[in-house]
Amino acid sequence: MTTLTLIDKALLLKRTPLFASLNLDLLLSISDRMSLIAFQDNDYIFLSNEEANRLYFIVKGTVEILTPEGVALTKLEHGDFFGEESLFNHQPRCYTAYTPVKTEVLTLSKTNLYSIISECPSVALGFLHVYALSFPNRFFKGCEKRS
Repeated sequence: MTTLTLIDKALLLKRTPLFASLNLDLLLSISDRMSLIAFQDNDYIFLSNEEANRLYFIVKGTVEILTPEGVALTKLEHGDFFGEESLFNHQPRCYTAYTPVKTEVLTLSKTNLYSIISECPSVALGFLHVYALSFPNRFFKGCEKRS
């Protein structure tokens, strides 16, 4: 598994639209709250309808986003992130995240993310920016509100 220093994590975050506007000190603080997890070929990070409790940033490898029926929607690679929408809408995951190859991701728990947003509201602006650019939704129209 890749060894990442706090600065490596911070630089990865800096390249995402969520955290691009933050200074290095804040990025280092966020990075310190993240964990590195490795997945094998043909593994699942999470399945559709699971409870959401983490946000993911791809360090190495590929993640395919699949519909609940298993149809590929998009392929994400180094520097991409996913899993954030269910942390905010309090709904189960509406898609599956699959690793066709060995993949490493940094994760940030829901609790840590909410703490970071309360300490630094500009992080919330990063999320709003991402959603404004990808309206009406980030991956597919199957993520509408469920009853």
